[in-house]
Amino acid sequence: MPSLDAAVSAIERGELVVYPTETVYGLGADALDERAVSSVFEAKGRDRDRPISMAVPDLDSAAEYVHLGGRETAFATAFLPGPVTLVVQKRSVVPDALTGGRDRVGVRIPDHPIARDLLAQTGPLTATSANPSGDRAPTTAAEIDPDIEDAAVVLDGGRGSGAPSTVVDVEQREIHRPGAAADAVREWLQAEE
Repeated sequence: MPSLDAAVSAIERGELVVYPTETVYGLGADALDERAVSSVFEAKGRDRDRPISMAVPDLDSAAEYVHLGGRETAFATAFLPGPVTLVVQKRSVVPDALTGGRDRVGVRIPDHPIARDLLAQTGPLTATSANPSGDRAPTTAAEIDPDIEDAAVVLDGGRGSGAPSTVVDVEQREIHRPGAAADAVREWLQAEE
């Protein structure tokens, strides 16, 4: 099995890696490198106007790349790490290529030790499922579509739950995509009204 070091080296070279999360396998590239981000869109066959989220190892590092308001910080403290993507205001260091030109970006802190170890060494990575756009997201390394050919390294971290992360904009009180933990997220939003 490829090592974490091999994955870190691949990211540093601008290549793609597949990494496990608690939900599905993610396709990772340096989220701050426009060329690497473009490779993710190409590998997935994804429209450039559909933003890609970014993964970070912890809440402290998230603050380097996004602006977290009080409500967003309270939500993140309650739910992250975990199967939730929090949509927040991005800082200028986050490239428009990642967000489709939008001023907000999804932030994910996976609850998986391999993903968090990788992120601690690489910095922010793209957080999108490791599958061609529109296809089923892989929950094991064996399920990764051979069409994701650009991945230099695949890190096997066992089976994910299969449910995608819930994507939520806390400031707008809007769930963009219900997934894992969606009921708990709804309850939190309602309690904050």
